[in-house]
Amino acid sequence: MVLDNLSMGHREAVRWGPLAHVDLRDRDAVFAAFAEHRPEAVVHFAACSFVGESMQDPGKYFANNTTGSLNLLDAMGAHDVRDIVFSSTCATYGEPSHMPITEDTPQQPVNPYGQSKLMVEQMLRWYGEIHGLRWAALRYFNVAGSDPDAEIGEEHDPETHLIPLAIWAAQKRRAELSVFGTDYPTADGTAIRDYIHVWDLVGAHLLALQYLRDGGEPLRANLGTGQGQSVRQVIDTVGAVTGLPVPHVDTDRRAGDPPELVADARRAGEILGWQPQLSDLPTMVAHAWAWFNR
Repeated sequence: MVLDNLSMGHREAVRWGPLAHVDLRDRDAVFAAFAEHRPEAVVHFAACSFVGESMQDPGKYFANNTTGSLNLLDAMGAHDVRDIVFSSTCATYGEPSHMPITEDTPQQPVNPYGQSKLMVEQMLRWYGEIHGLRWAALRYFNVAGSDPDAEIGEEHDPETHLIPLAIWAAQKRRAELSVFGTDYPTADGTAIRDYIHVWDLVGAHLLALQYLRDGGEPLRANLGTGQGQSVRQVIDTVGAVTGLPVPHVDTDRRAGDPPELVADARRAGEILGWQPQLSDLPTMVAHAWAWFNR
């Protein structure tokens, strides 16, 4: 079953079970949903996730991401649900001094979004030690693509992800793409990110859930490829895949954006047996292109 307030999600995307239209900040409603549906385990994706917005409205992020997660954990405890896979983020690392980023890299967020997620990781640790919660915190890098059959893809309002925005510019659904920052200490001056295909992300969650249900120890794991792609490389790839120009304009950096984030994801492979299969940039762009064309 799906528990969602539909602030960013879509009712029609819920296809494999009932929907509880509930906001995690509504503690009584969360407890009622657990009492009605009796889940056996939780995969927790619900969060606000815009770095820029978090720099303008931090209270929204701590209320939704942190307090909402606290309500969820308490509902799990009250209904004897012990296993949770949590969507964490590379934003918990802030601006690391070395690449690639391992799970032991110090977590020093530079924006409230990353801080709100780190606080949930800390709650998971203590609920595990005190209440016996079994948990996995999967630290996403930049998720991209769509499902390979183009049935479900990115549909955000507002859209902030680079690949969809570049495709929209190519489709002339927007006048141009903004390149935020061209003076970073990178090869072409634009920010570098590690992109992971959403389908590979799905596979990691299924493996993590089974790992916990088999009695696995608490897990912190990066999900990425170990390969960084710059904003200009993404623009070039979108142009090559679509055969269309991507109009773009250079502008200032955004507050809270580190210059480079690249994962060392070996732990997920060693413990879960996970390996990305679809996470080369041309494949991710091609799948996203198919979705947006549909």
